[in-house]
Amino acid sequence: MLTIGKRILVQRKGRGNLWARSPSHRHVGQVKYRPFKNNEEQIKFKVIELVHSPGRGAPVARIRYNDDIKGLWLPPEGIFEGDIFIQSKKKAEIKVGYILPLKEIPLGTLVYNIEGTPQDGGKFARASGVTAIVRNRSENKVELLFRSKKSKWFNEKCLCTIGVVAGGGRVDKPFVKAGNKFYYVRSKAKKWPVVRGVTMNACSHPYGGGAKQSPHKPTTTSRNAPPGRKVGQIAARRTGHQN
Repeated sequence: MLTIGKRILVQRKGRGNLWARSPSHRHVGQVKYRPFKNNEEQIKFKVIELVHSPGRGAPVARIRYNDDIKGLWLPPEGIFEGDIFIQSKKKAEIKVGYILPLKEIPLGTLVYNIEGTPQDGGKFARASGVTAIVRNRSENKVELLFRSKKSKWFNEKCLCTIGVVAGGGRVDKPFVKAGNKFYYVRSKAKKWPVVRGVTMNACSHPYGGGAKQSPHKPTTTSRNAPPGRKVGQIAARRTGHQN
């Protein structure tokens, strides 16, 4: 019997169909640092309310700046509605929630929402309960140690917030039942439940088909494999358990 192949799930997701997209109309908005204007060295803002942002693990704070412009901010653990914070270019008090450049922060301080390049709005350490440690300083660079045990050097002018991202411990509570997991995943750009390739038919996946559930071929795949075959351990340097 001739089996006609079809585009596998990974290919269909890559086309960007509606079912594979995150529902952006439900999201609160982009969370970035406000750029400094001409000759502006410090910005004050007040936390109006803390809101839930679907698709994001951490909560988001609605804030009002001292010129009555409203914005969004990634808040740290331990703050309350009504608290006042500052975003500064120069040296200021080392206090949880204050936004300062890396050059003004002492070694050993916990920071998050770190800019990759100055004035990009914040790129690193933004997930709930995550933080990084200021570990080293050399010339105009500052080294940060992340939760993954990896370290990275940043420009000393990059802004960051002092503290730990709010929402820590969120993943400690088990889902218990599939319905809870369904509603959790629905707000994110994820396909769930995930079906293993070896359980599929031969026409649906390169590892599908056969009398037993086995890939029936090496699972390492070339970086240059065509779409539809590029599954498994792509361009793996090594496989198996690591000591």
